[in-house]
Amino acid sequence: MSNIFKHVLACVDLGDEASSAQVIAAAMETVGGNDTLHVFTAVPDFGRSIVGSFFPDDYEKSAIQKARDALHTFIDAHVPKGTRVQAVIGHGNIYEEILVSADKVKADLIVIGSHRPELKDYLLGPNAARVVRHAKISVLVVRGAA
Repeated sequence: MSNIFKHVLACVDLGDEASSAQVIAAAMETVGGNDTLHVFTAVPDFGRSIVGSFFPDDYEKSAIQKARDALHTFIDAHVPKGTRVQAVIGHGNIYEEILVSADKVKADLIVIGSHRPELKDYLLGPNAARVVRHAKISVLVVRGAA
């Protein structure tokens, strides 16, 4: 029997390993032997803001390389051996980078974690809510611990 989803984009937050491991576990439920798991993380873009002026010139390049290294370490620890997997790094606004990356890898499912919303999230909308609203493909939201 063939899976519905051939390219799954699993979005992880390297600063929250437990929640990210839950995202990978949920994504693995949808991935078959010939399918590809694309594990995504994002590095925020501070370069063009006032905040960017406080960082060294090579900060973003260094941050992207550190994120790439950390993502590969995370994949080695949490993605079962033998899985077709690709590391994907976004750089910029998190929810926009998720949508752009999903398009680039031709994902047919996005798996993303979400914490229990705080009051401010109902007004501003967390990244998961924005991805759900704007994605042109199916989105599986994995609810993390409170």
